[in-house]
Amino acid sequence: MSLIINSKPEVETVFDKYPTEVKPKIEELQRLIIETAKEVEQVEWLEETLKWGEPSYVTKIGSTLRIDWKPKNPDQYAMYFQCTSKLVPSFREKFGGLFNYEGTRAIVFQLNEEPPFHELKQCIKAALTYHKVKHLEGLGM
Repeated sequence: MSLIINSKPEVETVFDKYPTEVKPKIEELQRLIIETAKEVEQVEWLEETLKWGEPSYVTKIGSTLRIDWKPKNPDQYAMYFQCTSKLVPSFREKFGGLFNYEGTRAIVFQLNEEPPFHELKQCIKAALTYHKVKHLEGLGM
């Protein structure tokens, strides 16, 4: 079964408003989320939409995943997770200082650095399947 992606046109409008040095980084996260969703057998449907004005990714079995850049922190961008979930605390436990975290809600990246993609895909997979794995130790990572 192939992944069905429902992408809202307003998402592209937000992407187009990012500064030229930021847009490729956000698009890289977008590609990574879609690529990971295609690799996860349980994920049959992915919605790309806006939540709180930010590009957001929703599956029927997952927790909402958002990506964004904010002018108040111009040298960084982030991937946001449901702050009430076990996701970010589990990432911190598994990966320690590999990522920069913002509380229990985000992994923060520097514009001038490449994220550790292999490990980031594990985080994305955990978010996309969260409702199936939240009872597992380490979220099945």
